[in-house]
Amino acid sequence: MKLLAILAALCFVFPNPSVARQSSAAPPSSSTQAATLLAQSLAAMVSTGTLTDVTLSGTVRRIAGSDDESGTAVLKAIAAGASSVNLSLPSGTRSEILNCSGLSPAGVWSGPDGVSHAIAFHNLVTGPTWFFPAFIIAQGLSSSGYVANYVGPETNNGQAVQHVSLSQPSLLADIPGGHSSAHLTQIDLFLDSNTLLPAAVTFNIHPDNNALVDIPVEIHFSNYQAVNGVQVPFHVQKYLNNSLILDFQATSVTLNSGLSASAFSAQ
Repeated sequence: MKLLAILAALCFVFPNPSVARQSSAAPPSSSTQAATLLAQSLAAMVSTGTLTDVTLSGTVRRIAGSDDESGTAVLKAIAAGASSVNLSLPSGTRSEILNCSGLSPAGVWSGPDGVSHAIAFHNLVTGPTWFFPAFIIAQGLSSSGYVANYVGPETNNGQAVQHVSLSQPSLLADIPGGHSSAHLTQIDLFLDSNTLLPAAVTFNIHPDNNALVDIPVEIHFSNYQAVNGVQVPFHVQKYLNNSLILDFQATSVTLNSGLSASAFSAQ
């Protein structure tokens, strides 16, 4: 019953009325092995109660070309499908907001000049909570069109893992000559073979004006610590095109503080 309560609290719908959906008499379904692994992974991460939101505060290193600077960061996410990343660095403040909790997913980012830039829709469909794997796993177990497939045992970053792939093949209408909905929404999870805690996730982003060009993103999770019955990765590293761009180390974690979707305005 506890696991069912967790799933009910974490799952969310990810629709967009402006995008045509595919129709299918027999939509694809998740494999039993993949669904079982995801459920076991979520149970390993959230062992008691429900989880609605998280705030991670700590130190961060940001690398972008020749820029290499360190500062502080606050990362927030809600199970309903929204997140914010705020970095305080010597060069200034940088932020990103991704909000997929409503009918029209939206996202914005800004740099030290404070000017907001919209994030293209095709860079939102892999979900906003990339730094908190419990919410990612919950997406795959939700009823919002996700399909999970078991890829098999592998080695990721020198670690023995179980590879599970998630996608939403019916979210978007496939465009002739373009990527399929399954490809654009694909998220790959690599679960530690012993603990089933997520060791890494990968997905693709794309240039704002070209969804056909894949740019690989890989997130590494480590230093899991128990916080009020939840296993939280205190060390999160983000790689873009195989290069480290963000290295975050949490110093404090707050769960279930009452964050709501209205706190993640991407207008």
